[in-house]
Amino acid sequence: MRILVTGAKGFVGKNLVAQLNNIKTGKAKFYGDVSVDEVYEYDINSTQEDLNAFCKDADFVFNLAGVNRPKDQSEFMQGNFGFASTLLDMLKKHRNTCPIMLSSSIQATLEGRFGESEYGKSKKAGEDLFFDYSKETGAKVLVYRFPNLFGKWCKPNYNSAVATFCNNIANDLPVLVNDRSTELELLYIDDLVDEMIGALSGKEHRCEFEGVNTVLNPNGRFCCVPTTHKVTLGEIVDLLNKFNEQPKTLLIPEIPDHSFAKKLYSTFLSYLPKEKVAFPLKMNIDQRGSFTELLKTEKCGQVSINISKPGITKGQHWHNSKWEFFMVVSGKGLIQERKVDTDEVIEFEVSGENIQAIHMLPGYTHNIINLSDTQDLVTVMWANEAFDPNRPDTYFEEV
Repeated sequence: MRILVTGAKGFVGKNLVAQLNNIKTGKAKFYGDVSVDEVYEYDINSTQEDLNAFCKDADFVFNLAGVNRPKDQSEFMQGNFGFASTLLDMLKKHRNTCPIMLSSSIQATLEGRFGESEYGKSKKAGEDLFFDYSKETGAKVLVYRFPNLFGKWCKPNYNSAVATFCNNIANDLPVLVNDRSTELELLYIDDLVDEMIGALSGKEHRCEFEGVNTVLNPNGRFCCVPTTHKVTLGEIVDLLNKFNEQPKTLLIPEIPDHSFAKKLYSTFLSYLPKEKVAFPLKMNIDQRGSFTELLKTEKCGQVSINISKPGITKGQHWHNSKWEFFMVVSGKGLIQERKVDTDEVIEFEVSGENIQAIHMLPGYTHNIINLSDTQDLVTVMWANEAFDPNRPDTYFEEV
């Protein structure tokens, strides 16, 4: 399939083109029967000759080109409606009735606060043009009304509050929030790209609109991405501040799969300046080696790295409720565990050549011994709870 993407250098276009090229080169094999032979990229620096050639050969068109922040309001109609007219005329010239997708906006509903939006009016005009084109030519059109978008590569201080917040907090710049209770409907870029790739094989989601609300309808006139997130400005800023504090607290906030928090965290990281990409960890060093906390979670404990010098024994303590995994990743050692108040000892020889996870059982005093005379023993340790110095649940007793 030969695919034309207009607005290919924009936020959505750049993400879509990247994934289409991943499919083309065989790097993304999880889209079923979707195949990509060529990706035609059209943007502001392309020529009319380019557009002409692309429209002649395209098997599918994603029209993402448009104007978001013009110097004059009249440029909305020229940039959004005008280019759409040119594109459709070019397709008609070549009698190419391939499916075509239009990137529109929720503002095209012209409902509520969008009632007088010049941007919304230009998008609505583009929608009507596409629907008329479909009636005239029989071509399949897919009109998507996007809410607020966010994700990697989105330009800050342009038309995305999330991009601006991510950029400012990542770079320790001030963030201005006039009303923390203001709610946004947000669409994540990867969810959008997956929907558009699905549309290549006829798997788009259809909908209608009740005011600004999307209502899924398999026979709907419009298309939509079914997964969006409604979040207040205050919630966004609070999450971003937590993410920004992670190098100091080592605490990873809850980021369940498919959650807004998970998608926002990935977005935030893409705005980190070089000097924040790496950060130091506190190594607790003594003559025996070192112990370093790597990260903590709110509900799933913490991960640490332990380095034992040759011949050193560490541990020699037990817990009432806390339990751990010890995973030796380098060196050779012996783990011993003894049930408290008994002589019952269990032993495990461990090494980085045969990595395994060993439970440190509650009620068993345990240790780890470096059996090498020359090599450090490196152990990844996971505990089911973050260390609490006020209630450590750790009691010295030799195995």
